[in-house]
Amino acid sequence: MEKQSAVDLFARLDQLNRIGAALSRERNIERLLENILEAAKALTGADGGTLYSVTEDRTALRFEIMRTDSLGIRLGGTTGKRIELPDLPLRRPDGAPNDALVAAHTALHGRTVNVADAYAHKGFDFSGTRAFDQRTGYRSQSLLTVPMTDHQGELIGVLQLLNARDPVTGQVVAFSPADQSLSESLASQAAIALSNRLLITQLERLFESFVKLINIAIDEKSPYTGGHCERVPELTMMLAEAADATTTGPLAAFRMSERDRYELQMAGLLHDCGKITTPVHVVDKATKLQTLYDRIGLVDTRFEVAKRDAELEALRAQLALRPVVDAGAEAVALAGLQRELQALDAERDFLRQCNRGVEAMQAAEQQRVRDIAARRQWRNADGVQTAFLSAEEVENLTIRAGTLTQAERDTINYHIVATIKMLEALPWPQHLKRVPEYAGGHHERMDGKGYPRGLTREQMSWQARMMGIADIFEALTAADRPYKSGMKLSQALAIMQRMKHGGHIDPDLFEVFVREKVYQRYADRFLDAEQIDAVDAAGFFTPV
Repeated sequence: MEKQSAVDLFARLDQLNRIGAALSRERNIERLLENILEAAKALTGADGGTLYSVTEDRTALRFEIMRTDSLGIRLGGTTGKRIELPDLPLRRPDGAPNDALVAAHTALHGRTVNVADAYAHKGFDFSGTRAFDQRTGYRSQSLLTVPMTDHQGELIGVLQLLNARDPVTGQVVAFSPADQSLSESLASQAAIALSNRLLITQLERLFESFVKLINIAIDEKSPYTGGHCERVPELTMMLAEAADATTTGPLAAFRMSERDRYELQMAGLLHDCGKITTPVHVVDKATKLQTLYDRIGLVDTRFEVAKRDAELEALRAQLALRPVVDAGAEAVALAGLQRELQALDAERDFLRQCNRGVEAMQAAEQQRVRDIAARRQWRNADGVQTAFLSAEEVENLTIRAGTLTQAERDTINYHIVATIKMLEALPWPQHLKRVPEYAGGHHERMDGKGYPRGLTREQMSWQARMMGIADIFEALTAADRPYKSGMKLSQALAIMQRMKHGGHIDPDLFEVFVREKVYQRYADRFLDAEQIDAVDAAGFFTPV
């Protein structure tokens, strides 16, 4: 019998070691709490138990997990079923220790309490236990209440076990000294694991808050791109989940762990952090002549001056004819004035249209801007005849597509270089080592013609390629840009189809993006109703 007891004890010690190792690996706080209670129940053969945590102000114990196997009770933790019970105060209203409650007594004094029979015990108030039994028909008997203190002696919580069962007869018995010793060892290991997990969680939340702070700074700097920093990570994760669920084709073996997901999500949130270095007048450039303000107003003023000058010239010509009274010559002068005014108005309307940058300019339109600049002059505030348009204004007004000059595009593109520099300068922990690579690759192309490093498809991770697709689709459909309206779904997908065949985006990921209707889930959450039109998904799988 003694030999069997020793074998059983060694087996339980081995089980305790394995439990301790498993607890240290668990990242999810709720699962960790559940595992602690379930492990204690398994070690001691308890029918039920409760795990309490200490409230933030350290004035009470909060119910975290409740289990009673024979009653089928499973509350708290990952079950999604809340424990509708008030916190247990550690002190009475007069400030005295609340030693009547066994869990509070254990928390206050850091001492294990082992009760053979709650109904026969006189030291604690078990009226709540009796009320529970009366409601459920249960019979609470043996209790083991153990403090959970970390390596610094700080109380983390309380572990309470209920109704130990004899492994042979199944009868409820008292918790043995071995049960108590093993539970105390487990509670100590669990408290350290929980303390470490809470500390890591707090550091992760601090890091996430810092990341969000950067995005808020970008948002405050430019409200037109702030939503981009929020939407791209969401779309990236939608595509990643679809890829993870794929069981056929090139992505059949692609799988992500919880850590992988967290790493990719952080990369998504940080993918544009370098924009904090980009001048706001470039990011927000809604028209071709916009810097700190839209300089088309200056061009308008010059046209008004030119019109006044034309009118004055015509009036002078009329006055010169007064002694002669030549009605025909005056009519010719007035007709010439009207033609000049009409020409000035037409040229002003043309330059205003060019300034919007909504449609790609044709070569003839670009030449017309240059002709206006070469042919026309105006009298400035100093009375000096000068060029109607400066060389810089001509350069901006002849931008072929969009509103940015090449120099401004280079400035915008530098944000990805800044992003990589910023992220590679950080001492990333092992599970976040790939954040710079994921975040820094979203402007690369599959054919090696992207920037800043000119990586090819084979040189990029799946995750970086996912982020590239998310970044492009968000930009095409975004309705909050100052220089364009958001595209409809079918239009955006058609453009991306051409980009796929042009070596811009990954074809396998784009197939998942379309086949699994990732675009639709994203649209339902983030796009305006008028942007969501019918999409012929089958058409995107036919070769062009």
